[in-house]
Formats: sequence, structure tokens, C-alpha cells
Amino acid sequence: MAQFLNGDRFATVMADPPWRFTNRTGKVAPEHKRLSRYPTMTLDDICALPVADYLEDRAHCYLWVPNALLPEGLQVLQSWGFEYKSNIIWHKIRKDGGSDGRGVGFYFRNVTEILLFGTRGKNARTLDAGRRQVNMLQTRKREHSRKPDEQYQLIEDCSWGPYLELFGRGIRDGWTVWGNQADADYKPGWKTYAYNSSVAAE
Repeated sequence: MAQFLNGDRFATVMADPPWRFTNRTGKVAPEHKRLSRYPTMTLDDICALPVADYLEDRAHCYLWVPNALLPEGLQVLQSWGFEYKSNIIWHKIRKDGGSDGRGVGFYFRNVTEILLFGTRGKNARTLDAGRRQVNMLQTRKREHSRKPDEQYQLIEDCSWGPYLELFGRGIRDGWTVWGNQADADYKPGWKTYAYNSSVAAE
């Protein structure tokens, strides 16, 4: 990260860490091991990322976290130097607008994910558009774990740049994207639902 960012500082960071799901024994939960598509990181390793070293004094953070790891997400937010303020819920829907119930979950079938929002510094309220923005996104799923592209416009409307994306896939104009899939030629390397692919979503 240090070599890639080269001392640059950012006012808004969005991150989608490769969370590791474990059960009571500390082992990776079977349902998540079966769906594994990429290397994961421990909570300690995610918390230890030197994100604060690349932030402006006044900054925003948007952090994706699965429902089951909400406490861990709040811990990461704090470790990176942010104070939790609110969240945005991503409701995953089918083509007909109903809930897409093919997600995993031990207690309930998950059709949502949480985008935590935190601030750093004084006078760090969202821009005017943010005060009109509802805290929900409703879109169809794409390939495994990929978040909706609508997040970018929402963040750009609500928070000021420069913008940094951590653990990103592909690239986007106006953003610095760090991650092992952050290149212009990114394509998913595994099978995905035909009607939930990036092509179908566009």
C-alpha cells in the first residue's frame, strides 16, 4: 500500500475488505469456505492497515461489512481513525424487484449488506446532496462479493475528493484504486449467475 499510494492523502476512502468468517472454534465457517473466491484477511490484519497515514485531516470513510461482522466493522472503522456516524443498506433484488434470497446466513437468509459511514476531523458533515440522500441502495447482485456501481455516484455526491478505494475491482475515473484486481481489464475469474453478471447489470 505504501509504495502504491506514495504519500498521497485522501479525503474520502471506500473499502471492501476480504473479511474472514470463522465459527466458534476459530475455523472458517463451512458455508463461506465453500463460496471462497479469494484470499481473506484476519480482523487484526485489516485493523492494522495504515489507512490513517493517507488521510486528510477532515475525511469520510465508507466501509462495507457483512451483517454477521458488524461489531468487527465498527472496530475497523475506529482503528482507521474514524468515528461511526451512520450506514447505508444495500438491498439485493431480483429482476422483478423482489428480494434476492440466494445469500448465505446462519440465522436468516441475508439479502442485505451494510456500508458503514464514519468521519474524521471537524466540520466533516456530508455535502448538501448527502442530506437528501436516503440510506438505501436497491440493485441486483453481480459476481460474487462485488458491490453495486451505484455506490460511486452516491459517494461522489455526498463526500469530497480526492477519493481512494481499497480492495477495489477494476478502475474508475477520479478514483485511486488499490487492490489485486484493480486494473482496467478486470473480469471475474469464476462462474457467476448469467442474469446477475456485470453485463446483465449494465
